[in-house]
Amino acid sequence: MFKKIRRFSSKVTKQDSDTEDFYHEPGTLPGTIIIDADASPSVIKLIDYDQTNAIHKQLATPEECAVYLDTESVSWVDVSGLGSEDILQRLRTVFDLHPLVLEDIVNVPERPKVEDYEDQLVIIARMVLPKAKSNGFYSEQVSLVLGKHYLLTVQEEPERDCFEPVRARIFKNKGIIRKQGADYLAYTLLDAIIDGYFPVLEDYGEHIEDLEEEVIVRPTHRTLLKIYQVRRELLQLRRAIWPQRNAIHSLIQDGNELISDEVRIYLRDCYDHAVQVMDMVETYRELASGLMDVYLSAVSNRMNEIMKLLTVISSIFIPLTFIAGIYGMNFNTEKSPYNMPELNWYWGYPMCLALMAVIAGGLLFFFWRRGWLGNTSSLDD
Repeated sequence: MFKKIRRFSSKVTKQDSDTEDFYHEPGTLPGTIIIDADASPSVIKLIDYDQTNAIHKQLATPEECAVYLDTESVSWVDVSGLGSEDILQRLRTVFDLHPLVLEDIVNVPERPKVEDYEDQLVIIARMVLPKAKSNGFYSEQVSLVLGKHYLLTVQEEPERDCFEPVRARIFKNKGIIRKQGADYLAYTLLDAIIDGYFPVLEDYGEHIEDLEEEVIVRPTHRTLLKIYQVRRELLQLRRAIWPQRNAIHSLIQDGNELISDEVRIYLRDCYDHAVQVMDMVETYRELASGLMDVYLSAVSNRMNEIMKLLTVISSIFIPLTFIAGIYGMNFNTEKSPYNMPELNWYWGYPMCLALMAVIAGGLLFFFWRRGWLGNTSSLDD
């Protein structure tokens, strides 16, 4: 049987986390699949198109796909949800999938990769989408099975994906997508998946800028938690895009007959986008790590400002306390003319207060001329 290790962050839910890992116990039967109890029911949708026509419909049974697999038109079978084991097993029969392919598709998350199964090419990818009302992102596995005239895609969740622009291009007959084969369709979906990382990273760029200002102006313990959260989520993005970049590179280099030379040229552009995403992720990770040093410096500077203020106050009151201490001593002026004769002066008390004020003012002026009263850690500086 399978066991699953789950580690969650506070921003990424179970469906969003790409830090879950499956591992086999010794003796596990290869091809065993595990259906999560909370997985969405499987829904099958078909888009079949050629240069002149395009149809879109929802299929009631997996067997309805069979008539479209050997036609000259391109058939895109999109399965959303991994909660129906019966449907998934029947799809395996219809598409003649290897048991290990179904295992990779169902037992998510799987490391992004490319597998060659003679007349089929299996591509495992990870799709991310930004959350609309909060920081963080949704993440799910997308599995692509490429045949000669068909493409089977399997998604974890039916509610969201980044393929709507591709569907619009098919039905509106924009570009060359309806003049190309199933390999070009696979490229467009991979390109949409890679491009989906850019809005997520744009949100993280803005979030890091806000954190930089917060770290400098008003660092708190909550700021530290935010920095840790950003670093953890960027690590999840790195774990998703790094093997995905290598998988796209292998599609370009392996020379599989299911991918034409023309499509390989397009895949090179997709690979460049993946490299760009990887560079952005690494840059933001370095910025997030640098924020930790800035936070520690800001907290240290804030403590120094507090200690400086306390030191200035203490320095002013030390001589005043000295004067008050002297005149607090009980000397009898009748015994000696040197026992504080000023205690009997008519203006003795006002003179003492005036002396204290002059000393305090003089110290403040001295500190000001030395620049010790300025705020050396302001945002403008």
